[in-house]
This record gives sequence, structure tokens and C-alpha cells, in this order.
Amino acid sequence: MQTSAAAFSRPELRQRLNLLLVLGASLALSVVLIVFRVFLTQKIYFVFLLWNLFLALIPFGLSTMLGLAAGPVRARVLLPVGAVWLLFFPNAPYILTDLFHLEPRSGVPYWYDLALILTCAWNGLMLAYASLLDMQNLVQRRMGSAASWVFVVVALLLSSFGIYLGRFLRFNSWDIITNPLTLFYDILNRVLHPAAHPRTWGVTLLFGVFLVIGYSTVRLLGRLQPAPAE
Repeated sequence: MQTSAAAFSRPELRQRLNLLLVLGASLALSVVLIVFRVFLTQKIYFVFLLWNLFLALIPFGLSTMLGLAAGPVRARVLLPVGAVWLLFFPNAPYILTDLFHLEPRSGVPYWYDLALILTCAWNGLMLAYASLLDMQNLVQRRMGSAASWVFVVVALLLSSFGIYLGRFLRFNSWDIITNPLTLFYDILNRVLHPAAHPRTWGVTLLFGVFLVIGYSTVRLLGRLQPAPAE
């Protein structure tokens, strides 16, 4: 895919680079904490979080490429890349549920594991929001502000449903190719018989509302401007 920095203005490009630096530093902290824990305990228990962080980087990388792509290129790839983005997007906020793995373990302080998982969960959430912001901006330029917020809500609700599928049914993003019939059956069963699956819709709605409120908060914080000096 051909990309062009001209897709961003100079201030936007500077903000993008600053964001990459901060996210890179935050991801580096998570990696250091995980590696140090392996060195300290001689156990690789939390190494799976590195894979989860890698999966969380995929939608961010896709949305960044779409944002940098020149107009004609972006128009041709927006739908297929957007579909892949939506497929992998739940992997980013999914890391929040890795808090389920928190429990006292020998060889490392409880607070250390808490900090380790929290940094990974934070990185997953921030990668999700940064990626969603890129996609919302693309939708807004093409369809307007109202449609972009509908897209945000739908994407986060679908992401929450994906979190349920991953955490409780143990599906992965690639199961749509490797195990499509079972995935389709389980989804259809829950759509057609919602009353029989209260946990499905409890997780989906609760996490969806939380993610929408969190994203809206981050958007508002980003727009706050310092008061003019008197």
C-alpha cells in the first residue's frame, strides 16, 4: 500500500509521532515488566501477554496505514482493510479481561503482577481508542459526524461481543477462516435465543457501555484547551 505523509498536516504529523513515542514507551514498559518477571521467577506464565499486545497492535497498524494512505489508494482499500480491522479490533480491548489472571503467586509480589497486567490492559485500551479515532475520522470525512458516532458505538458493541467470544468461548479472530461453522452456529444461537444466554448479552452491553463512555471521555480530554492567560 502506498502511503503519503501529505495525508496529514504538519501539526497532525507531529501529534502522530508524539503518540507513537508515548505508546512505544508504554508498550516497552509492559515488555520490560514481563521479561523481568520471567527472569525473576524462571517461569513464562505471563509471556502470553506479549502475543495479546501484538494482536492489539494489528488494528492500530491498519488504521494508521489507512490514515496515511493517499486519497485514491485509501478509497480502493478502505472496505477490505476496514473489514480486517473490525475483525481484529476486539483483540485490543480484550486485554482488559486478562485481569482475570490476577491472583497471588509465589516468587513475585502481588502488586507487581497487578502493575504488569494493568499496564498491558492500559496499552490494549489505548491502542483500541487510538485506532478507533483514526477510523472515526475516516468515516466522518465521508459520511459526517453523526454517522461517525454511530460507527463508534456499533464498533465498540461488536468489539464487546468479540471480547465475550474470545474470553468465554475461546474463539480467535482467525476462527472465521479456520472454524467458521462452529463460530457461526454459536453466534446465531445467541442471536436467536438471547434469553438463554444472559451472560453473552450482559458482557456485551456492560463492556460496550464502558468502552463507549471511556472513548468519549478520551475524546473530550483531547479537546480541552488551556485557559488564556489574563
